[in-house]
Amino acid sequence: MLITFGYNSSWSDGLAFNALLHSHRPDLFDWNAVASQQSPVQRLDHAFNIARQHLGIEKLLDPEDIATACPDKKSILMYVTSLFQVLPQQVTMEAIREVEMLPRHSRVTREEHIQVHHQQHFSHEFLETVEERTFTTTVMGSKMDLDNYQTALEEVLTWLLSAEDALQAQGDISSDVEVVKEQFHTHEGFMMELTAHQGRVGNVLQVGSQLLTIGKLSDEEENEIQEQMNLLNSRWESLRVASMEKQSNLHKILMDLQNQQLAQLADWLTKTEERTKKIDSEPLGPDLEDLKHQVEEHKAFQDDLEQEQVKVNSLTHMVVVVDENSGDKATAALEEQLQHFGNRWAAICRWTEERWVLLQDILRKWQHFAEEQCLFDAWLTEKEDALSKIHTTGFKDQNEMLTSLRKLAILKGDLEMKRQMMSKLNSLSQDLLVAVKNKAVAQKLESRLENFAQRWDSLVQKLESNSKQISQAVTTTQTSLTQTTVMETVTMVTTREQILVKHAKEELPPPPPHKKRQLLVDSEIRKR
Repeated sequence: MLITFGYNSSWSDGLAFNALLHSHRPDLFDWNAVASQQSPVQRLDHAFNIARQHLGIEKLLDPEDIATACPDKKSILMYVTSLFQVLPQQVTMEAIREVEMLPRHSRVTREEHIQVHHQQHFSHEFLETVEERTFTTTVMGSKMDLDNYQTALEEVLTWLLSAEDALQAQGDISSDVEVVKEQFHTHEGFMMELTAHQGRVGNVLQVGSQLLTIGKLSDEEENEIQEQMNLLNSRWESLRVASMEKQSNLHKILMDLQNQQLAQLADWLTKTEERTKKIDSEPLGPDLEDLKHQVEEHKAFQDDLEQEQVKVNSLTHMVVVVDENSGDKATAALEEQLQHFGNRWAAICRWTEERWVLLQDILRKWQHFAEEQCLFDAWLTEKEDALSKIHTTGFKDQNEMLTSLRKLAILKGDLEMKRQMMSKLNSLSQDLLVAVKNKAVAQKLESRLENFAQRWDSLVQKLESNSKQISQAVTTTQTSLTQTTVMETVTMVTTREQILVKHAKEELPPPPPHKKRQLLVDSEIRKR
């Protein structure tokens, strides 16, 4: 597809700049409003402001300097280069052709046309064609002479000198893979710039040859042009060869470093997979402190994983240069290798997460069981001490007996209220055993629970025995107290009767003298 594109008027009225921006980001502004309602200076200012605000391109040009019949081509090329660096492969030929279709208030007559082929990397070819056309217009036009040739030669040599300095400024190739990636991309841009200027160098050499062929120059002028052409060709070839060698070395070193990364990742994956298998084979516990140590070890494992994540992320941005010989096969093989590593990496990450969740769950259950166990142990110890302080013998009176009985009764009530705690400990231990699945842990938990059960039974038995002993003592004491009270009552009654009889005898008059009749009677009574 061939198009024609006028140089001066297209850029000086601001339509070309706005067209490039609108073709890439039509959402940024209304094209009709810019094309029909604004002046050239306003359109240029609008395009420069849009590029600065949304694309990060500084406002390098002054609209008043561009809105002229013959704007400075170097300034325009510099700015357009910045645009194409930001808009790679986004500007289409239709967008450029749209510029020619736009209505203009004033239009400069075009003296020449250029033809451009629409290819994949249009942006760089477009710049190259504009520069070639500009040079051809200057050197090969109606005023082609030695002065114009010298001017073009100086421009090319000036650029060539800056390109040599830029290549030298790139410095030595680093040994860090990420730095080498940056160097590779920087040099890639440099190579694209060489490609864009290659036509200018060729045109200068071609014009020099034509000047020599025409034969209208003096011998001195011909010798000077020949030396200039040799110098230009030699420096250009040296720059091109050095750039190609730098690109080849960068690619080789970068691929070596990336392959080292792949080998290191493969070795790390193998060792880590073996490490996870070993961890899975080791039991958890067998006590709380051991489990806490295992949690800390897993945290260290997670730290190792995070450090390796940086290297894995680097591999996701690998730089691969495919030539015609390898083609898609090399890319497919690399993608397959990376996919395999990615699956292994994902499996390790998944295992790490699941292991962490399991450890946290077991730790929480174990800590809960340990807390309840400590509380129950402290409670049992307290009750055992309280029971040992309750007297069962050597009471001074009945009140001390009754006080001890009351203490035993209270202690017995506390045991009844705490009986469910044994069931709770059994339940917590079962949950812990299901999570841990460790025989050593099971044996320790069973031993602790058995110890609690024995202490519980001992406390209950001793409590019952002491209560029975004191109760019997109280009953015996009550019986003895009852018999003593009866004897004292009988004694008190007998003594009282004796006192009453004595008092009665003292109050009666003396008896009369005995009579005979009475004696007879008494004698008869005795006989009977």
